[in-house]
Amino acid sequence: MCDEFIHPGLVSDPRLSRRGFGLMTAAAAAGVASPALAQDTVTETDVSVKTPDGACDAVLFHPKADGAKQRWPAVLVWPDIMGLRPVFRDMGRRLAGQGYTVLVVNPFYRSARAPVIGDNFDFSNPEQRAKLTGYRGAMTNDGIDRDAVAYLAFLDAQAVTDKTKKAGVQGYCMGGALSFRTAAMAPGRIAAVGSFHGGNGLFSDKPDSPHLLIGKTQAAYLICQARNDDAQNPKMKDDLKAAFAAAGKTATIEVYAADHGWCVKGSQAYNEAEAERAWTNLSALYAARLA
Repeated sequence: MCDEFIHPGLVSDPRLSRRGFGLMTAAAAAGVASPALAQDTVTETDVSVKTPDGACDAVLFHPKADGAKQRWPAVLVWPDIMGLRPVFRDMGRRLAGQGYTVLVVNPFYRSARAPVIGDNFDFSNPEQRAKLTGYRGAMTNDGIDRDAVAYLAFLDAQAVTDKTKKAGVQGYCMGGALSFRTAAMAPGRIAAVGSFHGGNGLFSDKPDSPHLLIGKTQAAYLICQARNDDAQNPKMKDDLKAAFAAAGKTATIEVYAADHGWCVKGSQAYNEAEAERAWTNLSALYAARLA
């Protein structure tokens, strides 16, 4: 999970303002595409995914059918601790444009519908941060596991999902650990895992440490760590490498020249060059493992 002393404070996106979100909602209700999406080749649909604990609001993306091509490999996206918001819709849309059926979920559906933050959210503000950590606290490991199974079942129930291909899962910040759990819950389904600025919780001495799940999975991993997370715990990358080696699993583990949150636009830590490098490496992993 995000460390309050590592995570940068301000997260800004004008689309999260009341006016900006209202305009987005009105356009969606009217079926009007925004100018940026006017020539998009991706279909985007707000969906509700039934889980054992309720109904998760989420977004489904897939390429528009082009004759012979009607189905694409599935990818599940776990957002960071700020939850499902426009920037993660952007990511889902981009990924779908590369040839995948993508589900981006609201991990906090038990507590609130997305988006759960507004524009200029300040993670360094104790009151604002406490709201998010409270939402995260409502997600037990058992609940996360049930959610993962439900999300993958939803993806596999879509006519646009190619179930003959393996699936991928990627997560940001707290979503890194959730991606490990997803791969362990569906070892025969998940072939690729991406974790981006997953923090220092990927390897610990706790009984529920994500690294303990590696041996239960059948996936290749891309683990992209932030330099300030690494500075706080420089041993973790080596511990993770040893854990993957012991389990006989394939993993690329690298510290990027950017700080926690660098992959997500709107964060003070956003680093376009390193974010694009991470995206390129993820794309290569999916191309190799979900083919």
